[in-house]
Amino acid sequence: MSQAKTVLITGANKGIGYETAQQLGRQGYIVFIGARDESRGQTAVEQLLQQGIEAHFVLLDVTNSSTIQSAVHQIEQQSGSLDVLINNAGVSIDEMSPPSQYKVENMRKVYDTNVFAVVELTQQLLPLLQKSSAGRIVNVSSGLGSITQNSDPNYEYAAFNGLAYSSSKASLNAVTVMFAKEFKDTALKINAADPGYTATDFNGHTGPRSVEQAATIIVKLATLDEDGPTGQFFDENGIVPW
Repeated sequence: MSQAKTVLITGANKGIGYETAQQLGRQGYIVFIGARDESRGQTAVEQLLQQGIEAHFVLLDVTNSSTIQSAVHQIEQQSGSLDVLINNAGVSIDEMSPPSQYKVENMRKVYDTNVFAVVELTQQLLPLLQKSSAGRIVNVSSGLGSITQNSDPNYEYAAFNGLAYSSSKASLNAVTVMFAKEFKDTALKINAADPGYTATDFNGHTGPRSVEQAATIIVKLATLDEDGPTGQFFDENGIVPW
């Protein structure tokens, strides 16, 4: 494998993850496409290869520890290190139920993917990220995870009151801060990104934004220079309130 920078993107076979892979691939990054469906993941890789982007499929169900370990081993064998981790995979379950009626078992499933899996994958990949001269971690969050915005009755999406998804993204933001604090004196930079309400399979393509727009802030945080921020939450317009 060449000496180009490497990036692993979870949930990268479609939507914002795939678009992020395209944008970073065009900048010369070697892209590891993390996906739990091998057929879809391989298709995404083939499409990237046709564009002249070096891409590799990584079988990765972020809620399955054995696939995380296998993914780490594969990246280590193929690259030896990792420059960027983008924790993009996420789920939402029955978010139209009011908090008072939301099923706790569904909340556990949402947290398994949106929070606990991010922690486990990040922990497992830290040795490879620390081998990079400029490791970057981008946690794909949401403006719906902003407690400040959710507390504002004039917030654009104030009517949305999804217990599991919004609180899981608030937790992910906290996780981002904790990791960033631990590694603040190193070359690692760890930030959260709000891609905005984007038209994807995730929401039945109801979002007003394109995947091209959504990926902009993720790519920006993935390619920060050494003077860039860490432990913060951004959308394409700047800092998002916690």
